[in-house]
Amino acid sequence: MAFENDSDNAVITRTKTEKKVKKPPLYKVMLHNDPYTTREFVVEVLRDVFHRSESESIQIMLHVHNNGIGVAGVYPFEVAETKIQTVEKLAREYEFPLRLTMEAED
Repeated sequence: MAFENDSDNAVITRTKTEKKVKKPPLYKVMLHNDPYTTREFVVEVLRDVFHRSESESIQIMLHVHNNGIGVAGVYPFEVAETKIQTVEKLAREYEFPLRLTMEAED
């Protein structure tokens, strides 16, 4: 803060510093195909946990089925980690070996 003293007026000037908030890095949550987890379960998980529409869920499930792996969603680290834990817990409850991983987005 600087003070400039004029004969009649005292002027206070302030230097404004701009802070740029850096966006957090994003991570892709990857679904892996297996021969035991049902297609219906994968679609349900995509709808309920990843908030995908029915048609998006089916498209992603088919992509995973045909290609072995697919992206369920892209999130900040903590969100991706929580979604993976949620899905793996559900899969265990239904006795499915569904596997999910995450990788940093390019």
